[in-house]
Amino acid sequence: MTIDEIKHLNLDGLGCFADLARDKLPMPGNKKRLEEILNKNIIILDYRINKSNKRENSECLQMQFMCDGEVYVTFTGSVVLIDQIKAVKDKLPLKTIIIKVDKYYSFS
Repeated sequence: MTIDEIKHLNLDGLGCFADLARDKLPMPGNKKRLEEILNKNIIILDYRINKSNKRENSECLQMQFMCDGEVYVTFTGSVVLIDQIKAVKDKLPLKTIIIKVDKYYSFS
């Protein structure tokens, strides 16, 4: 950029780098295993879906939630939970309970 172009930049409404790169920042909250929150009322605050580190060609759901007034994060490769959360991605935060049905987990 030239000096003249810089002098004429419109700086109103500039994005903030932290907002744009938030997926790279750690998600705040203490870790909980999914089994520890089964059948409990939780509020899903945020989530990310990344490549799984444990299973090749799989996804991993990182979910930030509130339970009993505390903020936590959990990780799961549950395809059902991943599909369900993708369907409601624009409606967070949401109250839910995670249940185990046979061999899979589900939001209820």
